[in-house]
Amino acid sequence: MDSLLIIDKWPVPTAAAAVVLRDGTLAGARGPQQHAFPLASVTKPLSAYAVLVAVEEGAVELDQPAGPEGSTVRHLLAHTSGLAFDEHRQMAAPGTRRLYSNAGFDVLAETVEKATGIPFPQYAAEAVFQPLGMAGTRIDPGGKSPAGAGGVSTAADLARFAAELQAPRLLHPSTLAEATSVAFPGLDGVLPGFGHQRPNDWGLGFDLRDHKSPHWMGLNSAPTAFGHFGQSGTFLWVDTVAGAACVALTDRDFGTWAAELWPPFTDAVLRELGL
Repeated sequence: MDSLLIIDKWPVPTAAAAVVLRDGTLAGARGPQQHAFPLASVTKPLSAYAVLVAVEEGAVELDQPAGPEGSTVRHLLAHTSGLAFDEHRQMAAPGTRRLYSNAGFDVLAETVEKATGIPFPQYAAEAVFQPLGMAGTRIDPGGKSPAGAGGVSTAADLARFAAELQAPRLLHPSTLAEATSVAFPGLDGVLPGFGHQRPNDWGLGFDLRDHKSPHWMGLNSAPTAFGHFGQSGTFLWVDTVAGAACVALTDRDFGTWAAELWPPFTDAVLRELGL
């Protein structure tokens, strides 16, 4: 895909990107596909997927208590538990505000570990990475928030995950549909790096494009598009109208450069896909 050549001009030392169609076909790739990049918050969709596998296995339930009083697994996945960003400190009543929280994903990991007796990085590997052939992907157990920001992966591996997000094999399609629909609609909140959003719609572990402005996806991205970006300069989106997904990984932290360059890049990819 010619649009992927754009990453060669990004002001980053290393970049890799891939586009995957709904049928799992790799439509294009650019850059070192096996290079390992820190994912930062792109870890969250991977961790959320592992939690949803645990839900389907019956180890945990979406509406079981977890986190602050009144909070559930569902609240934690949707960033509505009330927990602060990086602290186990309650800032709001559950379900009243969209407070983006790494701490909430720490609690999710602890909840799955307690229910399964398996360390969360190992559970994610056995539930998601290994079945999808993501041999270059792991969640490092060290660091402040492993389940929220401790992932390491490659463009090739995230392309496999992007294919799963379009035609799920590890989850029932209805579970994925729920995870990529608005949870607790109408809540306002701050989208990190892009300011206050009214509303700030999220699914269960996935940022929803909806009509947010500004946003890291494209101006022409479908409102139903979903995904995540990371402060390490990484993103993954799935556009349900385009019937395609895109991953891009870099080794430069997110900043003004990314906020300015990612949306037109996404629009260029969508144009080449015929949108």
